[in-house]
Amino acid sequence: QVQLVESGGGLVQPGGSLRLSCAASGSIFSINAMGWYRQAPGKQRELVATITDGGSTNLSDSVKGRFTISRDNAKNTVYLQMNSLKPEDTAVYYCNSKVRRSKWSPYDNYWGQGTQVIVSS
Repeated sequence: QVQLVESGGGLVQPGGSLRLSCAASGSIFSINAMGWYRQAPGKQRELVATITDGGSTNLSDSVKGRFTISRDNAKNTVYLQMNSLKPEDTAVYYCNSKVRRSKWSPYDNYWGQGTQVIVSS
């Protein structure tokens, strides 16, 4: 089995910063893309940022210039540095990883349990 454990969420004032982390563990042969999604109350889950194993990144227009995604392949960990936070960034943030459990397996999609980010004064 594969587990994704997120950390780093919390309450922050507008303009503040937070850093989310997500560590993948378990039966892992290789990890392709890793990323972050978020879901605000009453809204659909949306893409925030993704990063490939080669380091190519993709960020949604709403966070470009404010958020940075990075990963440590040796630790199977992905990070999301969030700066200049706005109230509209308030959401549950979910980690996502495409993991292959053996050299004969396809890549499967895994999700973390989510971490709450609240941006409020």
